[in-house]
Amino acid sequence: MPHTPPASAERSADEQAEVILGVDTHKDFHVAAVITVVGTLLECRKFPTTMAGYWDLLEWARSFGHVHRAGVECTGSYGAALARHLSAAGIEVLEVNQPDKAARRRRGKTDALDAEAAARAVLSGRATALAKAGDGPVEMLRLFRLAKTSAVKSRSQAINQLKAVLVAAEPELRDSLAGLSNPKLIRQCVALDAEAAPTSITAAATYALRLLAQRINHLTQEITDLETQITAVISAHAPDLLDAYGVGPDTASALLITAGDNADRLGSEASFAALCGVSPIEASSGKVQRHRLNRGGDRQANSALHTIVLARLRWDPRTRHYIERRITDGKTRREAIRCLKRYIARDIYRIIRHPQDSKAAP
Repeated sequence: MPHTPPASAERSADEQAEVILGVDTHKDFHVAAVITVVGTLLECRKFPTTMAGYWDLLEWARSFGHVHRAGVECTGSYGAALARHLSAAGIEVLEVNQPDKAARRRRGKTDALDAEAAARAVLSGRATALAKAGDGPVEMLRLFRLAKTSAVKSRSQAINQLKAVLVAAEPELRDSLAGLSNPKLIRQCVALDAEAAPTSITAAATYALRLLAQRINHLTQEITDLETQITAVISAHAPDLLDAYGVGPDTASALLITAGDNADRLGSEASFAALCGVSPIEASSGKVQRHRLNRGGDRQANSALHTIVLARLRWDPRTRHYIERRITDGKTRREAIRCLKRYIARDIYRIIRHPQDSKAAP
């Protein structure tokens, strides 16, 4: 790797120039690069993903000069811990996307090149998004929501497996459990008298049904506990969000996770709408002036906004009136719903950033 001895090593800290740090993150190690403010590469080096490795990386980068900005890839996964460590050290951490594919085809692909590209993205101004802090209640919500999502998926799978076992079971067992709703079916399966060591197909089916039903009950308890934890965190962190019409713990947690612990990194409600994928995209050309659907952004947040829209359409007369007015103006129902999602994103942003100034959306 190219290496230029840092000229700042012989100067005092006050005389050191600014340098920019770029990091290509991995599971077991990170590759860091330092460049000057005029784009000269100083050095690249690999560091382990341990606390000692983070301290070594920071000390190494500061040996070249003052580090005020750092571009880090994957700040929501492999680079999350490093991003928190750099932020705690007073460094502005910017989220860096993967290098441009055309540039990668020309130059090739190595970890050192990716780290250098991350630093140059910060220098050029291409990387402007501040990384999520990940050190507060919203990070707690993300972890609870992650666990709940997997529990819900596992419970659905277990219910489907239970019914699959029942379909292929002997008639006497199948008929005794026919026509029951899911809760009653699960209770009946838990109460089945299963043999400790099944010796027949019917006994094996009974054993499997009871085991699956017990698993479903356990997962249901997990989901209920996680829902309680999620609601408690939201009530303490952003209680006004739960008071908004049509917003529940699931949708509120998804929107808060998108905004992050440092929601002030969102400069405007337009940036939050773009982050949620509800901001229309310019698609004009020549005499044609139009906008197209935004298919980017956080799809979980987009889904949460859509859920809020459906709830309001069903129960809120003002929302139905808004949709009817938009349709009268010449928009399709789908386009009117997109307009409403954009409006609700504005309302949610106000609640997250300025709860006292928030107003009810239609």
